[in-house]
Amino acid sequence: MKKPTKAIIAAAGFGTRFLPQTKAMPKEMLPLIDKPIIQYVVEELVEAGIKDIIIIGSANKRAIEDHFDAPNEELLANLRAGGAKKRPLIDVVQRLSEMANFVYIRLKGPYGNATPLACASRLFRHDEPVIYTFADDFIAASPSRFRQMIEASQQVFDGAFLSCKENYR
Repeated sequence: MKKPTKAIIAAAGFGTRFLPQTKAMPKEMLPLIDKPIIQYVVEELVEAGIKDIIIIGSANKRAIEDHFDAPNEELLANLRAGGAKKRPLIDVVQRLSEMANFVYIRLKGPYGNATPLACASRLFRHDEPVIYTFADDFIAASPSRFRQMIEASQQVFDGAFLSCKENYR
């Protein structure tokens, strides 16, 4: 089986379980220590060899695009003027846009878990392996869960590969 180089991240929900925090900030941008949750997901994908990341969002998710976009000159000038304390942050913010090739698609209409996959389907061939994940599913693992899934799928068979966790409730 060919290794995937593309991933689809579903980021179109409303985050209603986290209201009122998510009224003005997308759930995927909520911080986990020093980074938004979606950045951890992107870092996992990149660690697994993913080059192209398709983020399917809704109209209120502009903050996600802004986060992974190249930093604007005003921010860079501010960091340069900030002296030795702020200068290291220039590399941090510039690396965000260089992690992968990002494509953003705005989801319109009804939403379901498979809708983002259908929206992104025109960006990959039907026989091309892709990773489909949610923007707020983060698992701390080394190697990343995506690398583990890719390696396992290479050993098992050609076809779909799904990871799940047993629910002990």
